[in-house]
Amino acid sequence: MARILITSAIPYINGIKHLGNLIGSQLPADLFARYQRGRGNEVMFLCATDEHGTPAELAAAKAGKPVAEYCAEMHEVQADIAKRFGLSFDHFGRSSSPQNHKLTQHFAGKLAEAGLIREVTEKQVYSNADGRFLPDRYIEGTCPNCGYEKARGDQCENCTKQLDPTDLIDPRSAISGSTDLEVRETKHLYLRQSAMKDQLDAWIDSKTDWPVLTTSIAKKWLHDGDGLQDRGITRDLDWGIPVKKGDEDWPGMEGKVFYVWFDAPIEYIACAKEWADAHGKPDAEWERWWRTDKGADDVRYVQFMGKDNVPFHTLSFPATILGSGEPWKLVDYIKSFNYLNYDGGQFSTSQGRGVFMDQALDILPADYWRWWLLSHAPESSDSEFTWENFQQSVNKDLADVLGNFVSRITKFCRSKFGEEVPAGGAYGEREQALIEELTKRIRAYESHMEAMEVRKSAQELRAIWVAGNEYLQAAAPWSTFKEDPEQAAAQVRLGLNLIRLYAVLSAPFIPETSARMLSAMNTLDTSWPEDVTAALSALPAGHAFTVPDVLFAKITDEQREDWQTRFAGTRA
Repeated sequence: MARILITSAIPYINGIKHLGNLIGSQLPADLFARYQRGRGNEVMFLCATDEHGTPAELAAAKAGKPVAEYCAEMHEVQADIAKRFGLSFDHFGRSSSPQNHKLTQHFAGKLAEAGLIREVTEKQVYSNADGRFLPDRYIEGTCPNCGYEKARGDQCENCTKQLDPTDLIDPRSAISGSTDLEVRETKHLYLRQSAMKDQLDAWIDSKTDWPVLTTSIAKKWLHDGDGLQDRGITRDLDWGIPVKKGDEDWPGMEGKVFYVWFDAPIEYIACAKEWADAHGKPDAEWERWWRTDKGADDVRYVQFMGKDNVPFHTLSFPATILGSGEPWKLVDYIKSFNYLNYDGGQFSTSQGRGVFMDQALDILPADYWRWWLLSHAPESSDSEFTWENFQQSVNKDLADVLGNFVSRITKFCRSKFGEEVPAGGAYGEREQALIEELTKRIRAYESHMEAMEVRKSAQELRAIWVAGNEYLQAAAPWSTFKEDPEQAAAQVRLGLNLIRLYAVLSAPFIPETSARMLSAMNTLDTSWPEDVTAALSALPAGHAFTVPDVLFAKITDEQREDWQTRFAGTRA
C-alpha cells in the first residue's frame, strides 16, 4: 500500500471561487485522491483557506465586519461548498490557525539561524488618501516592460515580469484610485532566495518527470533577467501572523506581520497538525506525512495548482523548507494547469465574471460540473467553458452513454426477470471479447490516472462506458429473450455487473452518481477490477437490485439559453 500526500493550492478567503479556480487545483486533486483511495492506497488530502493579507482586510471592511469574524464566516462558506462539490479533503484548514502561527514563526527562526534572512530598510509606497502603506499588489500602473495599463506592483499579469511598485508608470492606489502617493522608508525582512539558487536549480533538475509547464515556469524565474531575487517576507499590516523568531520577539519588527505568500504554503504542513489535533491524534500521526525522520521518506507528495502559483511552489516554498535545515518532506510532483476561460473572455473573481461554485450548484448537481470540468481540464493549453459545449457534453456523455445504459438494462431486467440478477446461460464469445476490451481499457485508464493525465483519463472512462452500450446494442437481450431466455439472462447478468463496475471506475469523477449506482445495485462492494472477469461476477444470480431514478437529466435548449443570459454579465 502506497502512502500519498496530496495538497491543492489553497483558495483565498475573499469570496466564493469560480469554476476556473475549481478546475485549476482542488477538483483534479480530489480526482487523484479518490482514485488512489479506490486502489487501496493511504491518502492524506489537505487544503485550507488562505486568510491573510490586504485583500482579506478590504473584503471584511466592505462587508462591515472585523477581519477575523469575516474570515471565520467565509471559511465555513467555502468548506460547505467544497463538501457539496464532493471534494474529499481529509482536512480543510485555515492559514490563520494557531498551528500555522507557530509553525510559520518556527520556520522564520530557523531561516534566521541559517543566515538566510536579512533586514532591509526599503522605500515603500504610502497612500495619503488611504492612510496606509500599500502592498505591492495594491498599486496599479503601466508596466514598463510591455505597456499593460493594469499591471500590479508585484507582477505584470500580461507579460508575467516581476516588478517593484516604483517600476510602474503613473502608479495609483488600487484601493481608492488615488495618485496621492509618496515613498516612505520602512524596515522589512527578506528571504535570501538568491543564496539558494544553485540548490533549487539542482533540485528542479532532479525532477525529470515534472510537466513541461511546471518546469519551464520555474526555470524562467530562476534564470531570466537578473535571476532569482531575494523576496520580502514581512508587511506593515495589522492582520496576519506576528513576526517572531520561533517563540522570541524580533527586535525592530514590532507591529509587523509575515507576508501572506510566506505563511500560506506553510499552512499545508500546519493543516496536517490541525487534522491531528481535531481528531485527538498525537503529533507522530501528522509528522509521519511531513517529516522524513518520522516516516515521511516513503510518502509521495503531489501538489495541484494553477500555473500562476508555480513560482511560489517550485522556488519560494522549497527555499523555506530547504533553508530551515530540517528534515521536512519536499514535493515530489507538481501538476500545474493552464487557465479555463469563460465564454469568450476570462473568469474573474475580482470582476465577478463567470459561473461561481455556489451558482453552479444552484443550477445542477455537482457531478454534472465535475464531469465537464475534468473532461475539459486545461492541461496542455488554456481551455474555454461555453454553454453549448457544456450542454452537448452532459447530454451525450452522461445522459446518452452512462445514464441510458443503466436505465435500459435495469428496466429490461425488471420487466423480464424481476428485480434480481437472473440465473442461467453462460458467457460466450461476445462477452469474452467485451471482457478483453474492458481489461485493456481499464489498464489504460489506470495508467492515465497514475500519470495525472486528467483529460485522457476522462476519455478512457467514457470509452469504457461506450463499450458497454455497444455490447448491449449488439447483444440485444430484448431480441435474444424471444428465442433464448437463458442466453438473455446471461447478457442481462453481465449488464448489471457492468453497472457495479462502472460505479467503481467512475467514483473519482462522479462520486455522488457512483454511490447511487451502487445503492441501486444493492452492494457495498467497491473493490477495484484487478481481474475484470471476476469483477463481472461480483453480483451473483439471485442478487436483488432496484431500478434507479434517471441518473442525468438532459439539458434543454431553453435551460441553456436561460443560463447563458443569466451569466452573461458580472456577479454583484
